[in-house]
Formats: sequence, C-alpha cells, structure tokens
Amino acid sequence: MPRPTRDEAAQLDDLALGLLDVIPAETRRFAAAALCECDAAPRGLVRRLAEESVEIGAPLLVRSRALSDVDLIALIARQGVPHARAIARRDELNPVVAALIRALLARAETDPPPAAAATPPEEAGNALEAVRGQLRILMQDGAGEEEEGSAPLSSTPADPYPAIREAALSGETRRFAEALAAALGLTVARARSLIDGVTYSDLLFALRALELSPEQAFVLAAAAYPAQVTNPAAIRLFHVRYEALPAAAALEKVQAWRQQDRSDRATAAQSLTRVK
Repeated sequence: MPRPTRDEAAQLDDLALGLLDVIPAETRRFAAAALCECDAAPRGLVRRLAEESVEIGAPLLVRSRALSDVDLIALIARQGVPHARAIARRDELNPVVAALIRALLARAETDPPPAAAATPPEEAGNALEAVRGQLRILMQDGAGEEEEGSAPLSSTPADPYPAIREAALSGETRRFAEALAAALGLTVARARSLIDGVTYSDLLFALRALELSPEQAFVLAAAAYPAQVTNPAAIRLFHVRYEALPAAAALEKVQAWRQQDRSDRATAAQSLTRVK
C-alpha cells in the first residue's frame, strides 16, 4: 500500500517485529527503503531496522522522521562510526547531534596517533565538554528524564487518577504526559508516546496498571484519542478490551517499558563518555 493509514501502520508493527529475525537481508533492506519516507511509520519496526547494518538501515538513518534525536544518539552510541556517518547526511540535523558526530568522526580519524592533534589539549577538552553538556540537555528534553520517572509504581499516590484527569482535561499534551509519567514511573517521552500514538492500545496497558475503573480509564483514553471512541460500538469495544486485560499483564508491560527507558538512557549516556 503506497499510503498506509496509522492503524495499518500499527498492525504492521505488531506483525512484523515477530518475523524480523527470520526474513532475509534483502527483504529488510526493501522494508527500510519503503518506510524511510512513510508519514505513519511503525516506530518499533523503524527502530529495529535502523539498528541493522548501514547497508540495510541507511535510508531510515538518512531520511526517517520517525527517529527522534535521542534515538539517533542511542544508535550512534550502539553502532558507532558507520551509523554516525549516515546520520550526518540527514537534512535539518539537530546541531547538538551534528556536533557529537563531528567529534566522534574527528576522534576516529586521529586515533591512535596522539601527535596528530593540532588543537591544544585544553581547548579540545573544553570543546568536547561543551558537546557533552549540550547532549545532557538534549537527552533531558527529548527523553523526559526526571527523578519521578525512576520511581517504582508502589511509591505513587494511592489515587493518581484525579491528578491525571485534571492534566488530561487541560488540553495540554505535555502536562498530560508528565502526570502519567509520574504515576507510572516512566519517562515523559514514553508517557507522551502512549497518548500520542497511532491507537490507544499501549495506553490501555498503562491505565490498567494503575488499576483504574473502566469509566476512569475511558475518560483518559477519550481525552487522548477522541476520534477513536466516538460511537457506542467503539465505546463498548474499549470497555470490553479494558476489562479483558489482566492487571498482571499490564504491570509486566509497564515494567518492560521502564527497563527499556533505563536502557535507552544508559545507551545514550555512553555517547557522552565516548566523546573524550
């Protein structure tokens, strides 16, 4: 399909990720090329393909808007110079990410001969420290890293619903995401993806993990995805799905998100220590 809908993209994400490890490289290369300019790109599949070798993932590294700045930093930290060179070809690349790439490529070109460095050590150290400082700010803004985001679910208020409801009904996406992140122990970026995704499927897990009643969960889901719960059949479907979702499965899902958030922050932080 030349123009898949957002729902179709979500279905592709669910179906393709389980098959990715068993399909040939040529198919993965075709998928990366097909998805690189897709407006409703499935984020999970895009991220997985971007982690492939540059021969496969280059179209995504160069053109895909589904990869955030934090995604790009994590890819550079994990995959190194080949991915950095491909990412450097992106249009309108964040200046901080561009500075990181220049620093890494310069180090790759000058290592190991120490005598080749023309810049005095003090000036070079100051420049690299400036890049590291900018990256810290970028990761905090982009990934929403906060102390609350590391708190276990058991430390959240006994009834987080009033605060989340107030934030949801304010109409401010950032405020809604912050309230949800604080209640679930997730990063703000993760919480925002739950309320600004293709469907409310992931949000369903988050609300169930908070042990909200179906009516409370519906209010929050309707605030985030009003177009998807506009008729009695859609509302009935939401209630059926919510009540059928086991609380244990929802908690397990949220815990997996929290672990992934920590892993992403740690991976991105590696880029700070590598620029030395």
